[in-house]
Amino acid sequence: MLVRNKLILRFMALVFAIQLCLTAFIYYYSARARELRFYHRLEGKATQTASLLIRRLQLDSEVLRSFRKKDLLTMHNERISLYDSQRRLVFHLSQEDEPAPARDAEYFDQITRKKPARFREGKVETLGILYRYKKREYLVFVAGRDQFGGREFDTLTSILLWGNLGALVLIIGAAWLFADRSLRPLQRMVAEVKGITASNLKRRVDEGNRQDEIAQLAMTFNQMLSGLEQAFENQKSFVAHASHELRTPLATVLGTLETASAYDTDLPAAKRSIDSAVEEIQKIIDLTNGLLALAKADDTSFRCAHVSLDDVVLQAVDACKLRYPGRPIQVDFGPWPEAVEEVYGVRGNAQLLHTAVLNLLDNACKYSEQAVLVALSYPAARTVQLTISDTGPGLPPDEAARILEPLYRGRNGLDKPGYGLGLAITSKIVQVHAGQLTIDSREGAGTRATVRLPAL
Repeated sequence: MLVRNKLILRFMALVFAIQLCLTAFIYYYSARARELRFYHRLEGKATQTASLLIRRLQLDSEVLRSFRKKDLLTMHNERISLYDSQRRLVFHLSQEDEPAPARDAEYFDQITRKKPARFREGKVETLGILYRYKKREYLVFVAGRDQFGGREFDTLTSILLWGNLGALVLIIGAAWLFADRSLRPLQRMVAEVKGITASNLKRRVDEGNRQDEIAQLAMTFNQMLSGLEQAFENQKSFVAHASHELRTPLATVLGTLETASAYDTDLPAAKRSIDSAVEEIQKIIDLTNGLLALAKADDTSFRCAHVSLDDVVLQAVDACKLRYPGRPIQVDFGPWPEAVEEVYGVRGNAQLLHTAVLNLLDNACKYSEQAVLVALSYPAARTVQLTISDTGPGLPPDEAARILEPLYRGRNGLDKPGYGLGLAITSKIVQVHAGQLTIDSREGAGTRATVRLPAL
């Protein structure tokens, strides 16, 4: 079912339920008020009749027989019944000349001075009261039909019935209008989204007032589009750089082998060609391994365990010293908070973390002739920070902003070995470990890489 139809139905159900509750409230209390008003009238009539017949006329049989209907009866279907202390009928008068109903006897023992009897037969309502005079008790029953009150109540019932039917029509129209206006921004957003394809990811959805929930949805969608656009651009750049990096050594290998096949006639010349081809093939292998490492860094399904980051750093330092013998690397382990359960402990994959630290150290040693500084510290109780600083040439701002892109290399690194994959791999590894990597590089002032990871 469409959201529009759901909104219409729910709006109708809610408003109509409220309307019915209000109608039931009015109906009940109107019926109750009419009933109490009429019984109050019957009670007054019963008291006046008993006072007249018992107190003033002393139940004189001759006088009682002389009463006519119009002398006492003033209501529709009215009847008056009077019983003495022995529960014998001493007076009865009704407009229909009917005998006193046998049902009166059912309430003889229930009537007290504070609690009259009330019962109903069809539209005729009856009230029975206890009347005391000279230590004798009399029961007086007065019955009648509330014709005028009934007409008013029937009119009210018709008004409520037709009013609810008319309100239902208005509720349906209001529900449709409410759903239409509520979903209009979403309809506009759907139309805008349908016009966005992979070829025009620069388009954005209108964010409206940037305050309500629909505007927040549009803003979130625009952020997703920005991420997709960036991902597509990175993918294009990655494919372009990868194809270029692979095409150059492959062309070199092919040219070397073709030259060797055509012109090398002795073994030393052929060996030189083979050595050159092996060198280029090794570059291809290194680049392929780097691309595989980058793909592996995106995989979040690796097994996590407790890792001592200080051990990982020391192993990476030892490996880097083998690559760059004689290059001084200074390691500094700062103090740690007393609340830390495991000093420099993090949760993750030791091999991936080793790769990340080694890549940062390799970059620092590659571009710096001076000592490389490595520091481990706790900037906060739940955060471990690794800082690697060098005194290399640094990067200008435009190149520093793209330093984490795969296969991107600055101008001062074109003559250095590598393919621009190390920092991209490191960034992915830090991200999958819920950490943060920042590179602060200034031209002529060196580079400082900072890694922050959640501490145990």
